[in-house]
Amino acid sequence: MIKLTIDGQEAVTGDGEDKTLLQLAQSLGIKIPTLCYHPSLEPSGGCHLCLVEITKPSWEGWSKLVVSCAYPAEDGIIVETNSESVIETRRFIIKLLLFDCPDSEKIRSLADEYGIEKNEFTDSGADSGDSLKNCILCGLCVRVCRDIIGESVLSFVYRGVKRRVMTPYNESSDVCLTCGACAFVCPTGAIELNDIIRYRHIEPWHTQRELKKCASCGKYFVPLILADKLRRKLDLFLETADSCPECRRKSLAESFVVGT
Repeated sequence: MIKLTIDGQEAVTGDGEDKTLLQLAQSLGIKIPTLCYHPSLEPSGGCHLCLVEITKPSWEGWSKLVVSCAYPAEDGIIVETNSESVIETRRFIIKLLLFDCPDSEKIRSLADEYGIEKNEFTDSGADSGDSLKNCILCGLCVRVCRDIIGESVLSFVYRGVKRRVMTPYNESSDVCLTCGACAFVCPTGAIELNDIIRYRHIEPWHTQRELKKCASCGKYFVPLILADKLRRKLDLFLETADSCPECRRKSLAESFVVGT
């Protein structure tokens, strides 16, 4: 059994549970800000916003900052999630994010939460012409496409200040399902997904896919390429795959009424 203290509260986890400091803090109702973390994906610690300060009595006053989303629970450690060092470091990180993403509502909300009224980093990268101007390079879109969707449409390219997320050669991808998982996990709303009449567009990836029409109501609801993949993978019945979620729910409700 592993015992530790987080903001004065005792946290206990069993051996072999592999819980992180972030997970334990959340179980105690302690809020730690995150951007690059998602519970369905392995942590990467990319944004560093979830930093906490840890120490031990045996360290004789020495402490260090660690990313809580990736740091495993350790017996006997004392964790502070809102120490002076933690707050100042988070403020610095938010200022850097605000420098790159001044139009992001999420980053602005964090800046307000941490009392950042003036940012000494005055220049902005917002007018760089990048279609992902609010991208913080957290990698969630890359990881969800690779690890959950299984397509690996996206990847990081270049290095340093030129680092970007792109499709191969920054062109339309033949394997992109336009499923929208990348847009769903994006913490800053940098990825826009638009359904226009019978087509779905994901502008940053220069990709367009035709949508499938519901056999019942006639509404376009899912990309054809995605519907075909799900049908093959899940062996869905034809009538199930051809109906939108609303019509499926309506059909299911009606079957229960008839059954009663």
